[in-house]
Amino acid sequence: MTRVVVTGGSGKLGRAVVREFASSGYDVVLLDRVPSPDLPDGVAFVRTDLTDYGQVLNCLLGVDDRYDRVDAVVHLAAVPAPGQIPDVALITNNVTASINVFHAARAARIQNVVWASSETLLGIPMGEHHPPYIPVDEDFAVRPKSSYSLGKAVEEEMARHFTQWDPQLKMIGLRFSNVMDETDYPAFPWDATPEAKTFNLWSYIDSRDGAQAVRRAVESDLTGFEAFIIASPDTVMDTPTIELADRFLPDVPRNAAIDGVSSLLSSEKARELLGYAPQYSWRDGR
Repeated sequence: MTRVVVTGGSGKLGRAVVREFASSGYDVVLLDRVPSPDLPDGVAFVRTDLTDYGQVLNCLLGVDDRYDRVDAVVHLAAVPAPGQIPDVALITNNVTASINVFHAARAARIQNVVWASSETLLGIPMGEHHPPYIPVDEDFAVRPKSSYSLGKAVEEEMARHFTQWDPQLKMIGLRFSNVMDETDYPAFPWDATPEAKTFNLWSYIDSRDGAQAVRRAVESDLTGFEAFIIASPDTVMDTPTIELADRFLPDVPRNAAIDGVSSLLSSEKARELLGYAPQYSWRDGR
């Protein structure tokens, strides 16, 4: 059985990821500062401070009689958004945790690492600073605008160099859009206040589809560093996307057709290289 360590597995996305792997027959170990409120049967929880390299290395080498090896690491643990703690504290916490996980995985000879990067690297919050074109993809340089997104840019650059040191290493950064689950959907759609969601072009990702993307990334036979946008194929709006683009992004070039309520964050690369196939929408319960 393949053993996957999931850091931050007690959070919103983390709980979905843990369920996805556990239900798919994996042996799952959850590392976090707090236990999950709905830990699946058979999943081990180890209380861990990911800013302490010794603890991280210990967890990736094996913990006493809990487990003795790890095949893959999914790193989700982080302060999840800017403004929650002071800027420097945020980037220090997040980047320290990530370098600890990356370095400990290398020391433990784990060559399968997937972690949560972020849509914020695309220039979010966009506001008056529009993207170079829409729909947005991974083909332009990252544009961090906060301590949180700067940390994600540092993580991607670190991963790029780690994979140069070891050609067999796989490090995949998933640039998740705003993670939502069924408890969030009663507030949808956002047509009455579309300006409230311009910051990420009215995009989101259902936590269950985010978890599917993580599993597919772990199971992929890619090597080296890759970054993927992971967003739902639709927006948080009922208003046609082209109408939103014409109103809020009139001068931004369009590099592909914009149909219906399609997202302006393209996950086509993830579809092609990972087989990512989103299945859930906030519209399902209407």
